[in-house]
Amino acid sequence: MLFIFARVTRVHFRLATIFLLQLILWLPNAQAQESEQFPQISLSEAIDRALSQNPELAVFRFREQALAGQAATAALRPPVSLGAELENFAGEGGADDAELTVSLSSVIELGGKLSARVGAVSARQDLLLAEEQAKALDLLGSVIRRYIEVLAAQQRLALARESAALAEDALGAVNRRVNAAASPKSESLRARAAVSRARLAIYSEERLVDYHKLALASLWGGEDSSFHLDSSELYRFPPSENFATLFSRAQQNPAIARFASEERLRDAELRLAEAQTSLDIGWSAGIRHSREIGETTLVAGVELPLFPARRSAGAIATAVAERERVAIEREAALLRLKSRLFRAVSGREQAVMSVEILRDEVVPTLREALIEVERAYLRGRYSYLEWVSAREELIGARRAEIEAASAALRFGAEIEQMTAAPLLSADVEPTK
Repeated sequence: MLFIFARVTRVHFRLATIFLLQLILWLPNAQAQESEQFPQISLSEAIDRALSQNPELAVFRFREQALAGQAATAALRPPVSLGAELENFAGEGGADDAELTVSLSSVIELGGKLSARVGAVSARQDLLLAEEQAKALDLLGSVIRRYIEVLAAQQRLALARESAALAEDALGAVNRRVNAAASPKSESLRARAAVSRARLAIYSEERLVDYHKLALASLWGGEDSSFHLDSSELYRFPPSENFATLFSRAQQNPAIARFASEERLRDAELRLAEAQTSLDIGWSAGIRHSREIGETTLVAGVELPLFPARRSAGAIATAVAERERVAIEREAALLRLKSRLFRAVSGREQAVMSVEILRDEVVPTLREALIEVERAYLRGRYSYLEWVSAREELIGARRAEIEAASAALRFGAEIEQMTAAPLLSADVEPTK
């Protein structure tokens, strides 16, 4: 059994999931040799590599740094300026009539503009964290899906090798009957062609295994397919809670929680726009020296902008519209999520049932039928075509079992991605 538990934090991008995979080996010796040739990686190792090395997640570190700079800027108060003004220095009296004024000036912000600016940047940081978690969760889903594809490809390759072995055994049996003049030579030629097709299938499945391995490795920037996955677990599936419980948990998914963060951002932007309607009082204070009369006096000034509410009306209307848009988009996303989750739950149940029926009923029956048909052929009661048909039915049923098992795992991975949690929570006992 393989248990995976990865947890997302702000620093390490760790995502929570438990994933149980089990696969029954068709050819233990062949897979053991492959395991000796190539290093084996687990699902947890693949997830760790992707979360730490995928460039799409590395971008968030730079976005965090940019927002940190914006937060530092937003926390600054209005600057204080130093000004100087020289008057009457080129009049009829020359420099003796000059007046020099040195002053300090700034703005007094009213209406909570400082806290509104800081709150808006803080809301952007929260939204970025939600986007980061959602992106990491999407990446985790991609890793698990491609991991399952490699497992299924390895199993199809093992099945192709077993099919080739069966074809070679059949060729030997047919040749013995042909040499004994009990069967026509055409059957030997057809059996030989079947062996060639089986070997070609092995080559094709080997290429598919390499392709799926490279697709998996690409998620952490790797270009080497020289690794092996432990495909010893595929046909045991973790229990799942009912749809209502899963949908309740799915509403806490980072992709949905992102809308809550965006709503807080739009609220903060609305507060900032409303704060702009308040007057900012500009002030100045300084000293003025007049050389003509030889006096130094104090000067002060106040500046008030006119009609600030009118200038902020457009920004307020935009902020309100954006907030309403986010609320509608969240409702639409929940509807899509509910439909997608129901499809995944139903698909998983159907796939698990298919695996059970194929494994417990169809495959054993077809295996027994193949043995009976082979015996009858060797006694001359059945034709070679009937033997081939029975063999293909068995191989087809086992291939369908592999596809159903991988489909069940993919649906399970999709459910876990939508709920951002294992199929069965830790505080719930599985049903016996």
